[in-house]
Amino acid sequence: MELRHLRYFAVLADELHFGRAAERLHMAQPPLSQRIRDLERELGVRLFDRTRHRVQLTEAGALLLEHVRPVLAGVDTAREAMRRIRPGEAGGLRVGVPPDTGPPVLRTLTAGFARRAPDVLIDLHELTTDEQLARLREGELDAGVVRHPADTVGLESGPVARRELGVVLRADHTAAAGGGPVRLRDLDGTALVIFPRAMAPRLYDHMLTICRDEGFLPGSIRHARNPNFVHGLVLAGRGIHLNEAPATPLTDGLVWRPLEGAALAWQTSVVWVPSRHNRAIAAFTEAVSEGLAEGGHHIAIAETGAAG
Repeated sequence: MELRHLRYFAVLADELHFGRAAERLHMAQPPLSQRIRDLERELGVRLFDRTRHRVQLTEAGALLLEHVRPVLAGVDTAREAMRRIRPGEAGGLRVGVPPDTGPPVLRTLTAGFARRAPDVLIDLHELTTDEQLARLREGELDAGVVRHPADTVGLESGPVARRELGVVLRADHTAAAGGGPVRLRDLDGTALVIFPRAMAPRLYDHMLTICRDEGFLPGSIRHARNPNFVHGLVLAGRGIHLNEAPATPLTDGLVWRPLEGAALAWQTSVVWVPSRHNRAIAAFTEAVSEGLAEGGHHIAIAETGAAG
């Protein structure tokens, strides 16, 4: 019993007219009649009573139709599910986002993408910048949300969004007094808690270079990536931490202060392999810009182009 024969049977059962059923199935009437006879022969029952003027379901035909309809509906559902997870223009879109992406950004991003590309299923992966770049080049991601500077040679980039960084300090730190902006040079000699260099080597080096140029040479460097662990180290007096303004209140005993001069900032954009660009990636790029704006970023470079 072939699936297509069951579909022919179901359409004929709906129409009860060979000519109309054949038209719906985009086939000639004689092959349709032959397929129905083949199905009846295989099942050993008569499915339709045929006269010159009408076609009617037999009792056996009505019983078969009750079983066939959920089978065909299930097949259609399965096909749609498979179509939606296929990468490409109208299927699934595999994308990476930084591990510290905030809930408001993700909420706005996903809602914005669903609005722009309702027929495409977004598959989000929490990945560092270098992990995303590697997977993009290996064809395991369709697009990534990365922090710059990064090794984006051979990739294209959407608009770059910028958000200035501040510093997370213990509330009793001398630099926290007054509540105003903090000068990096006033932190000179203090231990720094920062993400591991392997997560984004160019960004890591870039940040330390700016700190040095601004007069801040850390007394020591400790690496941490989990926000709770980072804040725990700061609260324990093991260093200070450079990051954007927190979306939720910090633990008692910690404060965030902006940096004077806005020397440090997250610079974030969507990147992709040029040959794989499609409308889904374009929709994702717009949704990311919308999400980052919700998270306090502003567009620094408003045009797309080759990155590197």
